[in-house]
Amino acid sequence: MGRAFEFRKERKFKRWAKMAVQFTRIGKEIVMAVKDGGANPDANSRLRTAIQNAKAVNMPKHTVDAAIKRASNKDERGYEEHVYEGYALHGVAILIETATDNTNRTVANVRSYFSKTGGSLGKTGSLDFIFNRKSIFRFVPGEKDMEELEFELIDAGLEELYLESDEDGSDIAVVQTAFEDFGKMQKALEDLGFEMKSAKLERIALSTTEITEEQAVDVIKLIDKLEEDDDVQAVYHNMQE
Repeated sequence: MGRAFEFRKERKFKRWAKMAVQFTRIGKEIVMAVKDGGANPDANSRLRTAIQNAKAVNMPKHTVDAAIKRASNKDERGYEEHVYEGYALHGVAILIETATDNTNRTVANVRSYFSKTGGSLGKTGSLDFIFNRKSIFRFVPGEKDMEELEFELIDAGLEELYLESDEDGSDIAVVQTAFEDFGKMQKALEDLGFEMKSAKLERIALSTTEITEEQAVDVIKLIDKLEEDDDVQAVYHNMQE
């Protein structure tokens, strides 16, 4: 299969083992959601989404409740969201979403990761022509007919609907909509009663960069360093898989 394949496989196992990292990131999202729209999930769609994502990774309810309570304290500091963009080795575009209580620390760390792996950090907005922000929903379709579901979701802004396999081999439905249709689609899926696996705003690469397996290893080293940082919420790239 090649060294790059083994490298990616090892990386997946490492990522699965880092459940605490997922909890930290979702915990930050909960705090930001509460600071932004209050502690009532019924009236705060961002918080409702964060709670759904917490359930999807088996985050304990008491941990979710503690994060909401902590964020409700006016003395509790919130997090600032920043996006960083640059290029890894071999011309692969990298976009990083962060949530931090210390911007100077975060930008210094991100810059050092690029520097140590031969990449370069660019200006914000420099990759707008490569990445497009989309609303992505994953849920258990059950026995629902996909053609019927597609028809029902058109008015909510449906752009794409397809199936992918979960880790246990079961079918997961994936819905893609425009960035601005997130709330409308979220409500439509909730009204249909689906069991949500995740609901996120993701960056979709409009074009990809083809590189060799050996070159991919260089890029993955940078991605790993970024994903291990506590301030990093998500990392996107346009490397062709």
